[in-house]
Amino acid sequence: MQSPDADRLRQDFLKRGFTRRGFGRALSLFTAGAAIPLCNESALAQLSMIGPIPEGAVRINANENPLGPCREAAEAMRAVIADGGRYMYETGARFASALAETEGLPATYVLPFAGSSDPLYRAVAAFTSPARAFVTADPGYEAGELAARFLGARVHRVPLTKDYRHDVRAMAKADTSTGLLYVCSPNNPTGTVTPKDDVEWLIANKPEGSIVLLDEAYLHFASSATPATYLVAKDKDLIILRTFSKIYGMAGLRAGAALARPDLLDKLRRLGPGMLPITGMIGATTSLRISNLVPERRRFVKEIREDVFSFLDKHKFSFVPSESNKFMVDVKRPGGEIVAALAAESVYVGRVWPSWPTHIRVTVGMPDDMSKFKAAFLKVMA
Repeated sequence: MQSPDADRLRQDFLKRGFTRRGFGRALSLFTAGAAIPLCNESALAQLSMIGPIPEGAVRINANENPLGPCREAAEAMRAVIADGGRYMYETGARFASALAETEGLPATYVLPFAGSSDPLYRAVAAFTSPARAFVTADPGYEAGELAARFLGARVHRVPLTKDYRHDVRAMAKADTSTGLLYVCSPNNPTGTVTPKDDVEWLIANKPEGSIVLLDEAYLHFASSATPATYLVAKDKDLIILRTFSKIYGMAGLRAGAALARPDLLDKLRRLGPGMLPITGMIGATTSLRISNLVPERRRFVKEIREDVFSFLDKHKFSFVPSESNKFMVDVKRPGGEIVAALAAESVYVGRVWPSWPTHIRVTVGMPDDMSKFKAAFLKVMA
């Protein structure tokens, strides 16, 4: 017998233009083993490598933070492993409470997840459909677009502006029946920031009934970026995604959250429970308590990034002035050729976006990683 909650969920999907078959397809996003090809954070990262990466190779392909979790978080996670035989649901609630306090939000405005891919898919399933479109930037992070296409929603790719920001005015006009507008700032892959004024404008001028999904995965790397949580506190039509995979160095440990007013979070929650790994929850909660962690890591990454930019300037290579832990460099030829050539030198960089076929994405690694990148890049570009 079907539960009232399940029946309400089914009716909502049918009302938004899904067929009964499409409803089942949407739910398959959240079942074990269901696959949207190359549609999650780790799978998309695998697009950035050519075959198995050999031991000792330079891994600057997946926007990971080689610093890993901070010492305090690592110690806390090691300590909780002894309790790994228990679910310890309270660790998720404590993490949500800690993040809410950090962001100046009520605890009911934070929903914890194992990373930010899960809430991204839930937002796509909750707000797009065959009748409600998905709007994104081009180039941009592709997971939401792939999920929307999987569900049969129209997808509109809107080119970035000349200064590499999201073109919010074009995004707002892309489709009068938009369900979800996805903004990643700093953007993946360009590492560029879309100003808060543009985000505010988009929320104020978006199509009626649509929601803005703001992915702040790389927020902490950019000194010019303003967290948009003040807009969540004002109960705007906004969902913010956060992950601990980037500056906090927990990509393989999985912790993240969606921040929004409670009725929007309820639309994500009702799509089913998600498993919260206790190591990720404990590590994230501990990381939030280390006050100097973010500014020190932001400064560390910036110094390395600026050094590489000086190198690129010196040798007359064109690149996008990123504020994140990755950047795009124009190799003036099919980017895949340079990706393969660098791999032959044991330097693995990121993938190529179809709309920018001569650009490759490079993650900012440790100083030694970037020294090896410079040497290999000069060799393959000669």
